[in-house]
Amino acid sequence: MTLLRASVLSITLSTASAAELSFNRDIRPILSDNCFYCHGPDKNHRKGDLRLDVREELIKLGPQTLIERITTTDSDDLMPPAESHKKLSPNQKDKLKQWIAEGTKYEPHWAFVPPVKPKSGNSIDDFVQAELKKHGLQPAPKASRETLIRRLSLDLTGLPPSDLSDLSDLSDLSHYIDKVLRSPHYGEHMAVSWLDAARFADTNGYQVDRDRELWPWRDWVIKAFNANMPFDQFTIEQLAGDLLPGATLDQKIATGFHRNHMFNEEGGIIAEEFLAEYTADRVETTAAVWMGQTFNCCRCHDHKFDPFTAKDFYAMKAFFHNVPEKGVGIYGNPVRTNAPPFMKLPAPELEAKITALNAKLKPVEDKLKGLAAGDLEPWAKKLATAKIDWQPLEPLKATGGDNPPQITDKAVLIGPQETRANNIVIKAKLPAGKITAMRLECSTTAPSASFQWSELKVGKTKLHAIDATHVNVLDSDRKTKSVLSVAPNKPVQA
Repeated sequence: MTLLRASVLSITLSTASAAELSFNRDIRPILSDNCFYCHGPDKNHRKGDLRLDVREELIKLGPQTLIERITTTDSDDLMPPAESHKKLSPNQKDKLKQWIAEGTKYEPHWAFVPPVKPKSGNSIDDFVQAELKKHGLQPAPKASRETLIRRLSLDLTGLPPSDLSDLSDLSDLSHYIDKVLRSPHYGEHMAVSWLDAARFADTNGYQVDRDRELWPWRDWVIKAFNANMPFDQFTIEQLAGDLLPGATLDQKIATGFHRNHMFNEEGGIIAEEFLAEYTADRVETTAAVWMGQTFNCCRCHDHKFDPFTAKDFYAMKAFFHNVPEKGVGIYGNPVRTNAPPFMKLPAPELEAKITALNAKLKPVEDKLKGLAAGDLEPWAKKLATAKIDWQPLEPLKATGGDNPPQITDKAVLIGPQETRANNIVIKAKLPAGKITAMRLECSTTAPSASFQWSELKVGKTKLHAIDATHVNVLDSDRKTKSVLSVAPNKPVQA
């Protein structure tokens, strides 16, 4: 008991003049390297049911027990044990003693501690100046204006300065800074690092490494930087732009961030396996880019050093698993065809044509809107009962078939044909005026006959069947047929 009191007293005296320790800077590295493997977050390796990464656990054990175990000369009680091949240095032991004497203060991992604004100064220069002063150093001499302009241009655009004609006074660089920030090259240069973080590529990776078209998302990022888009908006639109109420086309394009992962088109893969890979990639990328965290560990088990669990991983994975996509692409797709789901984006030249066509349609649409319901029904009835003025065609020449067709009066007589396909070509004189329909009349002199035809073509005119019975003759497929069964007293029309 007397020795324990003397030990506490010696700690207090020896640290009275020492600077206060920081857990994250001075203590966590010692415990992490020497103790956490057996007494840390990993429950599978934990021994003695003791965690030294949690303050309550150490207080429950008793901080002095820790000091006794790291300073004892008994090899059976010494920590870390000899079989771990780790050994604390005298300086590390002194730091642990001082830390306990100062109240055994723990701190969250520095990555999860909000930065605190200093009492004075807030620029990077203030921090640099303070550190230089601490080491008795002086800053380098101030660079010339020309050098500063070159640095500005390279840092903000990645390009050397070009036009300096409007910089008659180099003593004020604010005008030049504004000019560089307005340059389209600013967004291009700033976007490079973001494209890397988003794993942007113009091909799918895997096997044939086929092309993909994600450049609209790349252009969106460049425009966002040039527009100085707030980072919260920049984040929301890339992670869930399509879920925003009344999402715009640009907001939907922004979600291309998570279509940048590799994509497999090989026919022999298991689609579900690779869909799991894609969604896991989105979780890991989101955590790395926005949280500065590696979530990969949580895919298999709770994180051993960060406060994340496997449940956290798969909860986020479920969010990204709502995309209606398949795990495998279509191998037969032509080059530069994206895997669904994808959007068809308007092209300026096509938009101009569509606008012109819509302008032509507008008068007709306005006229249709002007038709009242009471006017429409009589008009339709009149059209249905109107007399059609059929004009007979005058055949001029008829060829083809096994038996050459003969022209008699204003009809074409076609004799018996073999069962194989034959082409009958008839040239006729058309009546004057506009032709809106064509009718084919068939009859026979035999007791009964059938006329099978597979295709009917009239020059380069595209025909539409009025009767669905004969739609097969206009489908450009010789394998489909339409049959007309005729008798002397029963002609038919088509």
